[in-house]
Amino acid sequence: MNTDLSIDWDEMFEYLPGTIVEIKNEPGVLHQIDYYEAMMVPPIWLVNNPRPRYPHELRLVSRREVQVCELKPQPVSV
Repeated sequence: MNTDLSIDWDEMFEYLPGTIVEIKNEPGVLHQIDYYEAMMVPPIWLVNNPRPRYPHELRLVSRREVQVCELKPQPVSV
């Protein structure tokens, strides 16, 4: 079975770790995404929140703190 076909990559990049979200049923309470687990249903885990969430339960607030990849200086050989 090829599991790559079942991963929604657009959704995965929409809900990156560090993104600030609001649970729609708890307006005004902000949470930070801890990680997105593509093989779990629901896939989105929040920091200090024991229950995973579906995307339709969340409203995106800010991605300002999100780092897609870590940038480090690389030594260059000449």
